[in-house]
Order: sequence, then structure tokens, then C-alpha cells
Amino acid sequence: MTSNNKLFILLPPSEGKAPSGATSTKFKETDGKFGKSLAKQRAEIISALRIQNGGSQKLLGVSGTHLLRAQQANLALRGAKTLPARERYTGVVWDHLDLASLTSAQQKFADANIIIVSGLLGLVCAGDAIPDYRLKIGASLAPMGKLSTWWRETISLTLNKYCAGAVVIDLLPQEHSAAFVPNEKLLNEYFRIDLATKSGTAGGHDAKAAKGRLARHLVTNHSNPVAALKTFKDPKFKVRVLKKF
Repeated sequence: MTSNNKLFILLPPSEGKAPSGATSTKFKETDGKFGKSLAKQRAEIISALRIQNGGSQKLLGVSGTHLLRAQQANLALRGAKTLPARERYTGVVWDHLDLASLTSAQQKFADANIIIVSGLLGLVCAGDAIPDYRLKIGASLAPMGKLSTWWRETISLTLNKYCAGAVVIDLLPQEHSAAFVPNEKLLNEYFRIDLATKSGTAGGHDAKAAKGRLARHLVTNHSNPVAALKTFKDPKFKVRVLKKF
């Protein structure tokens, strides 16, 4: 592999999200790098959420005031205020990725080359403007059924085409990676990665912070991503390659 191969990093969204957004923005299904390709599917999901009044406690996995906020956000998606995905997502992975502290050149790379697999939007670049929402890709939304299965063909076709000839490092958890089947003929190299303890057991929830740090390491060393996988150091976890070609 030569150092000028383009790199794309696949990350999950976070359940935690910053509220509201820029007052001058109004979300529409065609927004972002993948909007034209995925607008039809996004519109179907938004319509299904409206029919379900934003989603039930079972669908959204929260209760009380968190459920009320999620329902309100899901009902107001069309025309909602937006934030860049890198600012919208506030979970552990994204906190430790900490894109705001990188150089402007590194941030520009991350905005275009970090791709998020989303239950609501399908695919989103880190720099894409997105609304507040709540919908897990592992959830079952009528009439689609399990969203990872429903999205799989569209996400796989779109993402493989978009990343053709590039190196793809997949840091998705299992429920998100279920929505993407990498194409060996189109991608230059593909690595599906997780973080294991030094003894080799799965990292679990505690590995999320390390995953954020790994993503940051890949962004700051994107000219040679395969070497970056080997040079990443963490006190508790090590990089484990689950699949590659």
C-alpha cells in the first residue's frame, strides 16, 4: 500500500446528542454528502416516525423527559435546526476523538473522511449538517423492520461506490456493521477493527474511549493508516483485526 491511498474511517453515531442547532439552518433529506443518494430512504423513515408520534419508549429506548425530548425531535426533523455531525454527537467515542482540538487541516480531513452509519440518515460525513434525533440502527421500526437489515443493501451499494479504491477502517460496533457488506473488488483495503483487553477479551463499553482515541490517531496519521493501526498505544486495550482484505 502506498501512502497516498485515500482513507475512510467508519464510526457509529452516539446516543447522546447536542440539542437544537444553528438558527439559520433547516434540515432536509437531501442534505449532506449522501443526501441525494439516500433521500428516498430518509424520507420513508421520517414519515414512519411521524406516524408513530416520534416513537415509543420501546422503540427509542428511553423514558421520562428523555423520551419526550426524543419524540419532539423526531417529529420536527424536516426543517429542524442543524449542527455538523461532529458537534451533534456527544458520546464517549466522540468526546475522546475531540476533533475540535485538532489542526484545521486535520479537521478538514475528518469532516470529509469520517463516515457515520446512522439508523435515521443511513450515511453521514462528520462535517454534514444533521438534526437532533434518536433512532438506533438496531431498532425495529414499522413497516421497515430491523433498520440495519432494511438499510443494508442501500448502504452497502452507496458506501462501496463512494470508497472505491480507498482504504476503509471499520470501527463500527456489531449492530452498525450489520448494515454494511464491504466489496472486496471495489475497496483497495478493508480492516474491521475492535479493541480488546491485553489478555484478548472483548473491550465492551470501557473500550469506547479507546476507540475515540484510535480514531483520532488515524486522523492525525492518515497518510499511512495501516502503520497507524500498528503504532496505536493504549494502557488497557490493543487493536484487534476482525476482518481484512
